[in-house]
Amino acid sequence: MSSSRYTFWVLILVVVIAGVSQGLTIPLLAVLLEKQGVSSLANGLNAAALYIGMVLVSPWLEIPLRRIGYRSTILWGLLLVTAATVLLPFFSHLAVWFVLRLLMGVGDSSLHYASQMWVTKIAPPERRGRDLSLYGLAYGIGFSIGPLGINLLPFGIWAPFAAVTVLYVLAFCLLARIRNAFPDPVPPAADGGRENRYAAVFRLGWLALIPSFLYGYMETSLNGSFPVYALRTGISVEWVSLILPSFVVGSIILQMPLGALSDRIGRRQVMGACALVGAAAFLLFPLSGSSVWGMMLLLALAGAVVGSFYSLGLAFAADILPASMVPTAGIIAGVNFGVASILAPNVNGLMMQLWEPWTIFWLMGGQLLAFAAACLLQRPQPEKMRLHTQKG
Repeated sequence: MSSSRYTFWVLILVVVIAGVSQGLTIPLLAVLLEKQGVSSLANGLNAAALYIGMVLVSPWLEIPLRRIGYRSTILWGLLLVTAATVLLPFFSHLAVWFVLRLLMGVGDSSLHYASQMWVTKIAPPERRGRDLSLYGLAYGIGFSIGPLGINLLPFGIWAPFAAVTVLYVLAFCLLARIRNAFPDPVPPAADGGRENRYAAVFRLGWLALIPSFLYGYMETSLNGSFPVYALRTGISVEWVSLILPSFVVGSIILQMPLGALSDRIGRRQVMGACALVGAAAFLLFPLSGSSVWGMMLLLALAGAVVGSFYSLGLAFAADILPASMVPTAGIIAGVNFGVASILAPNVNGLMMQLWEPWTIFWLMGGQLLAFAAACLLQRPQPEKMRLHTQKG
């Protein structure tokens, strides 16, 4: 096995662990706060701390990535997440949890950004969609396993956090066995300053950056707001831990096939068609009523078609932008994900207080319909974009 493929598989294992962590802590803390009698709006504001941390650090991550490399950036992020996770069960005050979740957001963003950019760099162009889909699949597997850790609560509030900490130690051991690497330097012709480079990425790759926002909104809505929605409609915590993974399990089924299909027929066509099917699943969700199996089926369908949006969006950006600009696109995608994840629990908490709870699913369906329309109307020409950017 070549060193690049060995590095790739180590990153895949690390992202599984990161997925388990996020898949557990987001709904676990939402459930714990709901049991304490915290309002849905306050619960949502506290959950937003994770994504505030992501948004605050994301614009700056390109600096350490270029200076200290991929592995070092991942290790620093992992260290922050581990420290915050260990401290969470020792406190119950909302303000303390807000700060710790903020630190988790900083660490998560560092870990995911560096690992995504590293996979994008070492993936051959002809299999970029499959490799990034495998990355997303690994995260999805971990994320789907994560909520099951809620069932460790009978052993004590510390038990789920201790289990995640053990996995973090394993991640440190895996990363210690691979060599550091650095992204491609920015050519003088493309380096017109931070603002100009970001503006160029927005102008040329705006369609590829939307999926990260959509995925962030959907993921946080389901994992941060759905537990509150479910408990208020009479669904037990045990059922919540089984319903939530169905979205990610659905994405696992089609993650690799969609990545391979996008390598053959194009990312835009695949994402546009998937957005239409996902919109239908969310718009039909209110019809499931209190049927647990109906909810699981619709969430699995939505996950199957839109669960790979983040990785497909990154692959699309790598297709239409020069290699030196891909880390910048990754920064913007991370900010989009964070902003969406901050908005989702707050908007959903407000909607559940002012209107019918199921309107949160109509909002997600509407967003996907708008993106499908954008995919249909936009006619990008990757070769011309790349040529124009390099000349500039």
